Amino acid sequence: MNVKEKIKEQVSVEELLASNYEIILFNDDVNTFDHVIDTLMYVCDHEPLQAEQCALLVHYTGKCAVKTGSYKELEPLCSKLLQADLSAEIQ
Repeated sequence: MNVKEKIKEQVSVEELLASNYEIILFNDDVNTFDHVIDTLMYVCDHEPLQAEQCALLVHYTGKCAVKTGSYKELEPLCSKLLQADLSAEIQ
């Protein structure tokens, strides 16, 4: 058994499922592109281009997954997005 197989065995199903959550950001008619981009960079640690692309996806498609991880990791981030008056939820 090689190292990769040992590592795969050590990852439990619970650990895999725990990271299957996403913060979904929804479009609104209130916030500016700059506010959305700045907030994504600050809260989600996005690079400027990544934040801009997410803002464009939200604008044109109505929503975008902006962060993935465990519910525990995402909950405080989603709260910060909501406090910044963005529409977001964890799914």
